Amino acid sequence: MYDAMIAETVTITGHDGDAIEAYSARPLTPGPVGGVVVIHHMPGYDDSTKEIARNFAFHGYNVIMPNLYWREAPGASSDDAAATARAQGGVPDDRLVGDVAGAMAYLKGLSNANGKVATIGYCSGGRQSFLAGVSLDLDAAVDCYGAFVAGPAREGTTMVPIVDKTPSLSCPLLGLFGADDQYPSPEHVGLLEDALKAAGKTYEFHSYEGAGHAFFSVNRPAYRVEAANDGWQRIFAFYGKYLSA
Repeated sequence: MYDAMIAETVTITGHDGDAIEAYSARPLTPGPVGGVVVIHHMPGYDDSTKEIARNFAFHGYNVIMPNLYWREAPGASSDDAAATARAQGGVPDDRLVGDVAGAMAYLKGLSNANGKVATIGYCSGGRQSFLAGVSLDLDAAVDCYGAFVAGPAREGTTMVPIVDKTPSLSCPLLGLFGADDQYPSPEHVGLLEDALKAAGKTYEFHSYEGAGHAFFSVNRPAYRVEAANDGWQRIFAFYGKYLSA
């Protein structure tokens, strides 16, 4: 099997025509292959999420991860950029949607693209993956423990509940959650599931006992190897179903 790939920093056109930094990873195969927009977690555009992008490329997908904090802190470290963005309340929803739309256009413009695009997000990115799904025409979306989709807003931030937008969901949704998490709590996950059922949407939810927030993060004490391994299997099965040529 030919498994070469390229990973590099690129510039894409985001919300309002802004030129923003992004991380691209793609297999060097003629395709056609599906595309994945990786939406980084609240700690930012860091090494661990770049590794996630490369993992998807290794498995045969074109990937782009926009640096959502580029405007606040161009060229800053991921920690400093994240702190700056948090101090300003986080990424505005309309800007996120515009940046993901630009990322989708980048993926669809690649010569080996099959035209299908999904999102995946972790932590705040999980909420933003759902937001993209209810705002844009996607083929699939994955929400990894995204808080504030349902339940109360987070005071002083842009993270307000968006569960009321569920009828606009354009694609199947995969949700992966920790049963010990509080943001989102099992109750909040249940509210989202109720909304998906009421709207007749295609979805698949999995909750892992003994896992809390950030259980995919291999460099954190929150990492739960069994939950993460099962989650990865479900992600690739889900994308295999909805992003194939």
